[in-house]
Amino acid sequence: MLQNAVVIGSGVMGRGIAYVSAVGGFDVQLVDVKEEQLENAKKEIDSIFSKAVSRGKLSQSDAERAQERLSYTANLSAAVSGADLVIEAVPENIEIKRAVFEELDRSAPPHCVLATNTSTMSPTEIGSFTKRPEKVIAMHFFNPVHRMPLVEIVRGHETNDETVELAKEAAVKMGKETVTVNEFPGFVTSRISAMIGNEAFYMLQEGVGTPEDIDKAIKLGLNFPMGPFELGDLVGLDTRLNNLNYLHKTLGEKYRPAPLLVKYVKAGRLGRKTGKGVYDYTTDNSGVKK
Repeated sequence: MLQNAVVIGSGVMGRGIAYVSAVGGFDVQLVDVKEEQLENAKKEIDSIFSKAVSRGKLSQSDAERAQERLSYTANLSAAVSGADLVIEAVPENIEIKRAVFEELDRSAPPHCVLATNTSTMSPTEIGSFTKRPEKVIAMHFFNPVHRMPLVEIVRGHETNDETVELAKEAAVKMGKETVTVNEFPGFVTSRISAMIGNEAFYMLQEGVGTPEDIDKAIKLGLNFPMGPFELGDLVGLDTRLNNLNYLHKTLGEKYRPAPLLVKYVKAGRLGRKTGKGVYDYTTDNSGVKK
């Protein structure tokens, strides 16, 4: 039975995964090397709890119990020493992931499920950084984690059936629906999303329309909940570019990043997290586009 969960990385995705894990009944430790990041993560997670209570999604007592199950630490090896499930949510950089999984292999107990929240990278390759690749799997959550209902379960070449079932069990405990797919670069959702987002940048670069009109056309014409630029700003244009670079390398020319996207990232216009991306969020504190 999975009870003790550790989430590594307290960025946007890690915070969301820690929140749904605590709400789902796990005893959770959120790990980050930066104390300041952990402090910011706690403030954001506390805010999510408050909003859930005010909107009737959680009772006050359930929220308080979930918050008591959630702790914050910078000590990775100590945190994972008693873990049943670890979910890595660090940046999409293979060397960072290698360092994390090598430490997990040294410090996590033998029964522990080692999951990566990668949206594009190979769980087979990540599993090769350990001596227990059969316990390594991808659990791809979506942003914002507390609202998006899906977890994409991706088995690597060595992942065994027990690990797949445990990952699905954990996701259901967190209130999520699951799909299980075989590994291929980009899985299902990231391949489609990256291509749409990249094509939107090519259209913007070519003067086909304004960001507002392109987003509106996709939302109203194709019934998408968000336009590609709104979504890109939410997940981070640097994250989108990292994914495209990986897909370009593994799947070929159709995923070559649009030059305009590269220019935005070089300019530091990464989206909501920096205040400016395709849209400008700096005019007030509400995040309204300008």
